[in-house]
Amino acid sequence: MKTEFSLAQLADPDIAVADKILRACVHCGFCTATCPTYVLLGDELDSPRGRIYLIKQMLEKDQAPTAEVVKHIDRCLSCLACMTTCPSGVHYMHLVDQARARIEETYQRPLTERWLRAVLGYVLPRPREFRIAMTLARLARPFKALLPSSSSGPVPGLLRRLRAMLDLAPAAALPPPGPAGGSVFPAQGARRGRVALLQGCAQAALAPRINQAAINVLTRHGIEVVLVRDEQCCGALTHHMGQDANALARARANVRVWTAEDQRGGLDAILVTTSGCGTVIKDYGHMLREDPQFAASAATVSAMAKDISEYLAGLELNTSAARDDIVVAYHSACSLQHGQKITSIPKELLSKFGFVVKDIPESHLCCGSAGTYNILQPDIAMKLRDRKVANIATVKPDVIAAGNIGCMMQIASGTSTPVVHTVELLDWATGGPRPGLN
Repeated sequence: MKTEFSLAQLADPDIAVADKILRACVHCGFCTATCPTYVLLGDELDSPRGRIYLIKQMLEKDQAPTAEVVKHIDRCLSCLACMTTCPSGVHYMHLVDQARARIEETYQRPLTERWLRAVLGYVLPRPREFRIAMTLARLARPFKALLPSSSSGPVPGLLRRLRAMLDLAPAAALPPPGPAGGSVFPAQGARRGRVALLQGCAQAALAPRINQAAINVLTRHGIEVVLVRDEQCCGALTHHMGQDANALARARANVRVWTAEDQRGGLDAILVTTSGCGTVIKDYGHMLREDPQFAASAATVSAMAKDISEYLAGLELNTSAARDDIVVAYHSACSLQHGQKITSIPKELLSKFGFVVKDIPESHLCCGSAGTYNILQPDIAMKLRDRKVANIATVKPDVIAAGNIGCMMQIASGTSTPVVHTVELLDWATGGPRPGLN
């Protein structure tokens, strides 16, 4: 694609990155076949190729985005299926992230939407505040029938989005919080390694059992696990809402504490059980590339970051008992398969322990969770969820496994089949407790 940025514009490192990405696009349209919003809506502007044109025009002309541009950029899930499909290697992720930051800086959203985004950006990354919000949402669930269940216009209103938040709120009380930052879990037997485990924010409140399962598997196999003190939210949630200053501050804080922990006690890896977080942490090197104080250490942190399945695949895991009577539908989270290019490892691990692993039809299509997407774009998210659940039902599973808490919540809201994290099944197979199955 031909670009027309001025030399002055290209002096901006972000514009230089955008120029390189745009020039790689050859208009082939392969991306349209795997883009969830294009598959659903059939609008060229709701495809990666269409959004690339909109972003190109906005950046080249250095103009504030129109409401129409914002509508189509907001509808992007950042599922990154287009990057898997693209034969030219267009790095769409960095381009749409830059567009979101530009929108956040220059576009005046309606007051109610600014309020909602501010609340989400404040509450979701903070486990204590998130627990309070979920408790209030659970109490408000009986009143959700008073709120609209679909949008009357092209952009969902505040009441429709509040309904979506209540739909996602857990029906039961939240479990007790997991262990605090600063906790160390020693290896059982001879120590073979030492890792930091990301504590997370929403997952820490909703499902602390996931990290506990990871700790169980790791320590059982000789790996010491540390929950690093003063660690923060990875920044993914605010990053994908265009709140870059917030996201970069969190990235710097995490790089600082993880680097200090590595220097103090040594770390073989920084492990992540939420693939959406893992994709962003692996991108810290790019996000902080222009920061002279953090660029080198951020690149090191990104290189150390691994999904839990990625790390466990390198260990010799001991089998407690084969689980060949359990049919598992494996949902490949977009952030894992498209963002981190991890596709076969989780399935191979489950199969190794006897689980009957079934691929889901249309596994490349997003479930509609995508961070805050199922709140901000609830109608599209619900259609994608229902499509995903229908595809899962065709393989008649006993349990659904996934590697991302957002996907787990989204899918669970549309099915009675148990949804668990992959590492919970691996914990069970290597001697841990049985997760909640039928």
